[in-house]
Amino acid sequence: MQNIHLLPIEVVHLIAAGEVIDSLAAVVRELGENAIDAKATRIVISIWTDSLSVQMSDNGCGMAIADLAEAATPHTTSKITSAEDLRQIQTLGFRGEALYSLAQLADLNICSRPPLQPVGYQAHYDPQGNVSANPKVIAIATGTVTTVQNLFARYPSRLQALPSKSQQVRRLQLQIQQMAIANPQISWQVNLDQKEWMTIWAGENASEILPQLINSIQPYSLIYRSFPIFIASSDQSIIINLTIGRPDHISRRRPDWIKVILNGRAIASPELEQTILSSFERSLPQNRFPVCIVDLQLPCDRLDWNRHPAKIEAYIQNIEELQLHLQQCIIEALKSPQPINKLNYNSATNDLLRTAERKTSYLLPAKKENFNQPNLSLKAIAQVLDTYILAEHQGGLWLVEQHVAHERVLFEQIENQWQIVPIEQPILLKQIVKIGKEGLENLQALGMEVEDFGNHIWAVRSLPEILVGHPDCAVILQEMSQQEDPTMARATAACRSAVKNGTKLEMFAIQNLLKQWQQTRNPHTCPHGRPICLAIDESDLARFFRRNWIISKG
Repeated sequence: MQNIHLLPIEVVHLIAAGEVIDSLAAVVRELGENAIDAKATRIVISIWTDSLSVQMSDNGCGMAIADLAEAATPHTTSKITSAEDLRQIQTLGFRGEALYSLAQLADLNICSRPPLQPVGYQAHYDPQGNVSANPKVIAIATGTVTTVQNLFARYPSRLQALPSKSQQVRRLQLQIQQMAIANPQISWQVNLDQKEWMTIWAGENASEILPQLINSIQPYSLIYRSFPIFIASSDQSIIINLTIGRPDHISRRRPDWIKVILNGRAIASPELEQTILSSFERSLPQNRFPVCIVDLQLPCDRLDWNRHPAKIEAYIQNIEELQLHLQQCIIEALKSPQPINKLNYNSATNDLLRTAERKTSYLLPAKKENFNQPNLSLKAIAQVLDTYILAEHQGGLWLVEQHVAHERVLFEQIENQWQIVPIEQPILLKQIVKIGKEGLENLQALGMEVEDFGNHIWAVRSLPEILVGHPDCAVILQEMSQQEDPTMARATAACRSAVKNGTKLEMFAIQNLLKQWQQTRNPHTCPHGRPICLAIDESDLARFFRRNWIISKG
C-alpha cells in the first residue's frame, strides 16, 4: 500500500511548466502573447531549430527594472490582481506561468526598456525564475527582447519525445499565422535558422492578412463584413467580424482555414466550427471546405479562460445564442459581399498603374461582383451554345450558365414555400430494392404520402408541386430518397426541374431568368456549390486585348 504525500513545490511547478511549454511553437505563442499585451505593433522573431532557441523583439511598452526583476518568478503578473479580475480578462496572458516555465525549461534572458527611460536593462534568470545577477544597463530601443535558448536541454526525455524538425516548423508556421490573423494591426518578421522565412505586413483586418499567408488567395476573392449585435437580454453588445472566401472562387480540400478568433486569440471551438460548416453546406461542392475567419469580440464576463493550460479553449456563456447569430451573419455576408479594396481607381493614371501591376497576366480572373444588385441594368445579348447566357451591364459582361441559375431560382422558391399536393394517379415505385426502408422514410419526412401497394410496389399519392407532371418523376423521387438531409432533397428537386443545358430559349425567357436570378439571396452558386456566373469587366477586356491606354472613359 502506498501512502499519499504532498508533492514538493518544485515538482508542482515543473509539472505546470510541462503543460504550458511543450514545443518551440508554445514558446512563440507565450512570448507573442506577452508582446501583444504590451501593445506592440512590430514583432521580430528569430528561431533556431537545432538548438531549440527563440528570440523575440517587440516595440511594446517594455518593463521597468523592478518589474524585470520579478518577471519570471512563479505566479507573478501585471494582468490581474484578484479573483474578480478572472471574470474580466482583457489580455492574452494572465496566469503568470509562461516566463517562469521558460526559466525552468531553458536559459531565459530578457532585455527591456520602457518609454521615456534613457536606457534599458538586461536580466538573466536561473531555473527558479530569480535574476542571477543585478540587471545590467543596456542600450536598446523601447520595447522588449526575450531570448530563450536550449529548450529542454536539462530534460533529455523531453528532447527525445519532440516531433521531427519538419513537424515542428509546421507548428511554428501555424502558430505565427494564427497570431497574425488574430492581431492584424501587427507587422511580423520571422527568421528561421538564420534565413528570412516570413514577413507579414499589418492591415485593418484579417482580409488584408490572409492573402499574405496563402498565395492562391487574392483580395478580390474575399468578403469582409463586421456585424455589431446588441443582446437585449443582457444589455450587452457583441461584434462578429467575418473574413470569408467567396464560395465560387475559393474552397479547400481540408477544413484547415476555418478559424475562430475570440478576443484576439485563436481558439478551438467544435460548436462554432460546426456552425460555420453548416452555414456553407449549400454553397460549396461536396467534400470541399470554406475559407472562413470568424473574429469574435465578446464581453469579458461571458467568458471563462480557465479551461486549458495553453488557453486554446474557453467556456462561452449562451453559446447556442452565439451560434444562431453567427449563422445569420454568414448567410448575410454570402448574400451581399462587400469589396474590401478601398482604393479608388477613378483616374486614368491609377487605372494604368493597376493594370501595370498585373501586366503579366492576360487571363480573365474571377471578380468581386455582387450579382444581385437591384439597380443594375442587365441586358441579355445572346444564348451561347444553348447553355450560357451572355449579358451586358454598364461595367462589362456576365456569362451565366442557364441550368444552375434556374436551379438557384427554383431552390429558393421551394425553400420559401415547400408545398406538397395530392395527385389523382399515384406514382408507382417498383425498384424498391434501390430505395429501401430508409429511403421511404426520407420521402415521408418531406411530407409525401407513400404507402404499400403490394408485391414490393409502393404508391406515392402526393408530390412536391414542382414535380407534378414531370416526365422523370419516379427517377427524381428515387434520387431524393437517398438524401437524408431534407434541404439536399429539395435541392435535388430543383436541379432536376431546372431548364437543361442544351435547351434553346427565347430571348424573353432568357431576360426573365436573369431577372429572377438577380433577385435570389445567394446568386453566386447553385445549392450544390457550383459557380453560376463568370464576370468579365471592361478593364479585363481592355487588358486582354492590350488596350491598356484607353481603359478609362474619362
